[in-house]
Amino acid sequence: MPMNRLRTLVVANQKGGVGKTTTTINLGTALAAIGEKVLIVDLDPQGNASTGLGIDRKSRKFSTYDVMIGERSLADVALETVVPSLWVAPSTLDLLGVELEIAADKDRAFKLKTAIENLISHNDQDPYTYVLIDCPPSLNLLTINALASADSVLVPLQCEFFALEGLSQLLSTVDQVKRSLNPALTVHGIVLTMFDPRNNLATQVVADVRKFMGDKVYDTIIPRNVRISEAPSHGKPALLYDLKCAGSQAYLKLASELIQRERHLRAA
Repeated sequence: MPMNRLRTLVVANQKGGVGKTTTTINLGTALAAIGEKVLIVDLDPQGNASTGLGIDRKSRKFSTYDVMIGERSLADVALETVVPSLWVAPSTLDLLGVELEIAADKDRAFKLKTAIENLISHNDQDPYTYVLIDCPPSLNLLTINALASADSVLVPLQCEFFALEGLSQLLSTVDQVKRSLNPALTVHGIVLTMFDPRNNLATQVVADVRKFMGDKVYDTIIPRNVRISEAPSHGKPALLYDLKCAGSQAYLKLASELIQRERHLRAA
């Protein structure tokens, strides 16, 4: 498989609690289940993606902090997860201080981009096909690094009242990054999360987002689902915790839809 086959998707939304980490974990698991080789880069100091994939804090000898300060490569820090073909570069609280450490560096916005480029050049025997980056719920230097390194942005959007307001702020940031740091950056799609069909407001939010964003919105909608909420406490993605639940099935559909979009992008 050619080296340039690797695709880097950043899962971003500056609002917290929208299902960003849940989407990263379960989309990564679903992609691995359908034959992709996936690396999740946990760039959130809280480290929830790492925990949700069963990586306890004692196992995180090296982390994305070491990558960001240039002391370790992504290949050095990547750990196998319980999911075959899924690895994670874990996070630690050390990331909280990384902005101050790299603020004076001229390449401060490109630390992660360089690390991913090095990953490709040193992993050409059996390369990853997808890198998914889980960002903190803020537009800080970590998020800027993720956007500067990515091919596309995947935006989880909770089906609630302030959803469109937060989306416009994120899209503005994407435009700024595209103009100044990463001209090739695109919005891959918006995935609607935590949908409850009994809630009239949620149904209205879905209609509004589809009206304003058109085909940028994925057809797949992730339902509000208790099994998805329970899975991280067991250190497992929902797809391993309960494959048959509505949430797991939705993430499998989302992975298939993402692959279809990728095929259309490559054909264009």
